[in-house]
Amino acid sequence: MIDEVLAQVASSPWALPLMFVLVLGDAFLVVIPGEAAVTAFGALAVSSGAPPLVAVIVVATAGALLGDVGCYLGGRWIGLERWGWMRRPRVQAAFSWARTRLDRRTALVLFTARFIPFARLAVNLTAGASRVPAPRYVAVAGLAALGWAAYQALIGAVVASVVPGGPIVAVVVSVVVAIGIGLAIDALLARRGRRTGML
Repeated sequence: MIDEVLAQVASSPWALPLMFVLVLGDAFLVVIPGEAAVTAFGALAVSSGAPPLVAVIVVATAGALLGDVGCYLGGRWIGLERWGWMRRPRVQAAFSWARTRLDRRTALVLFTARFIPFARLAVNLTAGASRVPAPRYVAVAGLAALGWAAYQALIGAVVASVVPGGPIVAVVVSVVVAIGIGLAIDALLARRGRRTGML
């Protein structure tokens, strides 16, 4: 029953637009499950045959890039101190960290931040406020969005291809695996940051 519902959702004409909206929203609000949506649709692409995996990656890339560019433009037009949450010490520390790194290694920081939810927001806002040249920003952000979308979708696709049990099992296991990988990466980065004084 649930597998049939998931198959219907996956083959619906609203499936990819829904994923696009979630990915776009995830760029601004880290509580929106954009990453989980891409992973789930990657799993559905293999377990139910729809939507096509390439379409999942293309639509997720477009949503991620549009969201990142929106944050960049926000930083450029609004700055980093307009609202109260931006002036909190931890947020200002994140902006300061991003500004220092962007000055030295723009491409590396933009690409890496795409995979870390709050860092992504801080780096993109800071890139705009710091006036990173728009053509350079869009080129790097586009490559980062493509890498991120492929990574998230392929986690779902790989899990769905090796775990038996139909779409529901594939979606649940792939999302759990993706969250586990994300938590492991966050823990490693936090440990490295404490050692080097970056955070």
